[in-house]
Amino acid sequence: MTSLDLDRPGRALAIAAHPDDIEFGCGATLAKWSAAGSEVSLLVLTDGSKGTWDAAADIAALVDRRRQEQRDAARRLGASGQVLFLDQTDGELGAGMGLRSRVARIIRELRPDAVLGHDPWRRWRLHPDHRAAGFLGTDAVAAARDPHFFAEHGLPAHRPDHLLLFECEEPNHVERVEAAHVEAKIEALLAHESQFESTHDIPAGDDGAAVSAFRAGVTDECRRAGQLVGSAYGEAFRLMPTGGRIRTL
Repeated sequence: MTSLDLDRPGRALAIAAHPDDIEFGCGATLAKWSAAGSEVSLLVLTDGSKGTWDAAADIAALVDRRRQEQRDAARRLGASGQVLFLDQTDGELGAGMGLRSRVARIIRELRPDAVLGHDPWRRWRLHPDHRAAGFLGTDAVAAARDPHFFAEHGLPAHRPDHLLLFECEEPNHVERVEAAHVEAKIEALLAHESQFESTHDIPAGDDGAAVSAFRAGVTDECRRAGQLVGSAYGEAFRLMPTGGRIRTL
């Protein structure tokens, strides 16, 4: 059974391992909600310092560049909330209690109605940061809602209405999006110019063909998700409700 379109959240928080992961996972949904008036915030857990194939790269400059690219991407999505960075070393992200506390604190501070993040239970996932980021997101949601977790925060507990997991193997929820939201997702991804060669498959000096292929690939993915519910475009998730209402097809 597939649910369809959450009620527009007043506030949403997307949590991901690296700069550009949020845009790949849920960019069109965030663009849709932002356009409808939601306050959308982004939390990036690592510094993105391994996001290059250049062994001689200036890593400090890369980290700074990726932070700026992420902020630009958030603007292209229309996100009006905060863009936050935990600056953990790329490739070395853990899911221990210290980081769980930091993410839970952010959830309590921002008080989102919807949280979005990586699906940590996806099988055969190669990148360790995506696994760790997924567990940090789910575990922090569970902690933030309980006043007996991390009472030292001195903040009231907060229970988001919904948790949406992207990159999931077995989606049970689709957010329908329009062509304009898909375009915003693509433009946000193209803000991450440092990642053109390593993740976007856009070589230096591209004559436009690779960018066109990238655009087509992102659009096709949204089209396939939309087809699950008879819509032109969509993004698919594993919905883990913690309260609130959903509509079911």
